[in-house]
Amino acid sequence: MTDNTPDFIHQWIDLAQPRLGAEIVSCSDDFFAECSRMLSPDAPVFIDGKFDDNGKWMDGWETRRRRNGGYDNAIVKLGLAGEIKGIDIDTTHFTGNYPPAGSLEACYSDGDLESADWTTLIPSTSLKGNSHHYFTIDNDECFNHVRLNLYPDGGVARLRIHGRVISDAAVLDKAALHNLAAVELGARAIAWNDAHFGAVENLLNPGKGINMGDGWETRRRREPGNDWCIIELGHVGEVQKIMMDTAFFKGNYPDRCSIQAARVEHGTTESIITQSQFWQELLPQQKFEMDAEHSFENEIQKMGPVSHIRINLFPDGGLSRVRIYGVIDA
Repeated sequence: MTDNTPDFIHQWIDLAQPRLGAEIVSCSDDFFAECSRMLSPDAPVFIDGKFDDNGKWMDGWETRRRRNGGYDNAIVKLGLAGEIKGIDIDTTHFTGNYPPAGSLEACYSDGDLESADWTTLIPSTSLKGNSHHYFTIDNDECFNHVRLNLYPDGGVARLRIHGRVISDAAVLDKAALHNLAAVELGARAIAWNDAHFGAVENLLNPGKGINMGDGWETRRRREPGNDWCIIELGHVGEVQKIMMDTAFFKGNYPDRCSIQAARVEHGTTESIITQSQFWQELLPQQKFEMDAEHSFENEIQKMGPVSHIRINLFPDGGLSRVRIYGVIDA
C-alpha cells in the first residue's frame, strides 16, 4: 500500500472483472485487437514480433484507423452493479496507436441500452500513450453498464472500474446461511499489513482459486509477530460456519490461523485497525495444513452479529479463499 496509485485502487474492487460476470456488450470496431482483452484481470504484456492476420498483436482493445469521421466506443456490462468510485483507463504499450482523447459514461439498465439514461462520469479528456489515467468519481448512483468513447480511434490496454458493490439485504432470505464475505454481497478488504505476493481481495472472489497467485500471500516474516488483514463483511450477520482454503499453498501456507470480529458502527480505517487488535476471538487459533479446505463450526465462539473480521496468519503465508457463512441480522 505504499505505491503511487490512488486510494480507490486499493479500497474498492474492479466491477469490470470477467470473473464477476463482466462482459463486452457491443463495440464499434475491434479490427486490430479484440475488445474483450481490455477486461483481462492480468497486467497487459507486449510480445515483440507477434503478429496476426490484421497486424501487430496487442494486449488490449484496438480499433482500425478511422477515415470517415465519428469515433469509436465500447459498452461494458459490469459484473456487479454498484457505485463507481474510480476509473483507470490504461494505455500501457500503446504508443503510436493510443486515442488522443476519451470519455466515459455509465447507466443502470435491465436491457434496453438504446433508451437508457447515460450519465457522463469522465468528460472528453486528453489521453497519453503507455500511461495509466486515473479518475476519482464523486457520484453515489448505482450503475451496471459503462460506455468508453475513444476520440477518434486507437487502443486501450485495460479498463478498470473500481467501486462499491450494492447488495440489497431486503431481497435476501433472512433465514438462510449466506457467505457474508462474498464480494457479490459487497464484502471488501479494507486493511492489511502485507500483501507482497497476492492481493487480499482475492480471498473474497467467487469459486475456487485457480493457482497460487490467486490468493492472499505475505512475504516471509523475519521478525516477531504475525500477518493480518481486515475484511468488511457485505452484511452484518451472526457467523455459524467458516471455511478457509489453502489451495495451491504447499511450502508457504500459514502454520496457524485465527479470526477476530466485531460489530463496528463508526470509525475510520485507521481507528478500525487500532481497535481490531482487541476484538473478541471469533475463531481461536487453528492448526492449518497445506493445499486443503479447513471448515469450522463447533470451534466458532458465539458473539452475536458482526460487521468486520480480522484474519490472523501465524506467522505468515498464503490463503486462497475465506468464506464466512452466517445469518443476516434483521
